[in-house]
Amino acid sequence: MEVFNLARVLKFLPGIVLGLTVHESCHALAAHLCGDSTSKDQGRITLNPLKHIDPLGFLMLIVVGFGWAKPVEFNEEKLRNPKTDIMKIALAGPLSNALLAIILSLIFSLLNKTLTAHDTTANQIIQEVFLYAIYINWGLFIFNLIPLPPLDGSHLLFQQLKRFPELHAGLYKYGSFLLLGLLVATAVTKINFLPIWPLVQYLGSGFLSLLGVQ
Repeated sequence: MEVFNLARVLKFLPGIVLGLTVHESCHALAAHLCGDSTSKDQGRITLNPLKHIDPLGFLMLIVVGFGWAKPVEFNEEKLRNPKTDIMKIALAGPLSNALLAIILSLIFSLLNKTLTAHDTTANQIIQEVFLYAIYINWGLFIFNLIPLPPLDGSHLLFQQLKRFPELHAGLYKYGSFLLLGLLVATAVTKINFLPIWPLVQYLGSGFLSLLGVQ
């Protein structure tokens, strides 16, 4: 069982590293394009995963399926149009994962016939690595749009809640605990409080089907 788990981790590791790296670097790039150089000065506009991976968050992601990367910092006061720029920065990460999932799907569709025609162990591993990466990036896209802190979707919601200060403050203060509670409740009860996986399957398998990959 341990050998099997290790093999599985090694197969989905490339997808996680690639997904988190692209996600955070796109947040940083969006902030820079919106006028704030904080992330650029910190060296976050890069595809070097070491600049984005948080060791504890990465370990948690591998072990329990829920983790985090180093958040990209930005100075709201330096943004040209803070109200809309914050939303652009927030959306840049999830949308980059959706685009990456699409690109990986296109590459996989081109390679799949060759890989299937030569049914070797190496080709099977390559197929699994691609599929893991595709579904992981669809997962990062959907999960990060949940409107609870510290996820990107919370920034979109907070912009709308500023007119309700008490609700805004309460969600900002307790939203992360609510998110953690939902994740723990889902793991313990097996009840899908956050229907992420069905959406991931729908997008992942649906797009691959459009490309002729069954």
